[in-house]
Amino acid sequence: MSAKPIDPNKAVDFILANAGKFSAAKAQRVYLEEFRKSKKAMLMGECTEKAVNAREQYAYAHPDYQVLLTGLKEAIEIEETLKWSLTAAQIRVDIWRSQEASNRGQDRATR
Repeated sequence: MSAKPIDPNKAVDFILANAGKFSAAKAQRVYLEEFRKSKKAMLMGECTEKAVNAREQYAYAHPDYQVLLTGLKEAIEIEETLKWSLTAAQIRVDIWRSQEASNRGQDRATR
């Protein structure tokens, strides 16, 4: 079973094509992580209870907070998928580089 030849240009093109998507996904994830704190504070402010732990429980159980957490989960999934796809493309370039160095070494050895 022979390995499919690696096209480093195709891998680099993939990285360039997806770099913006990755940065947007990461920005969305970070934004949602930070907004989560604001949303918790807003929801705690809505609660009429005096005890802080009761207001916090209200915020964490609120449907709006749950929706935000679902959005954060989706943002992390998108970011991680892009991150590992970009990492795999970089590894392909590294493998190609190693293969080319090995080929040059073999060429010198057979001369």
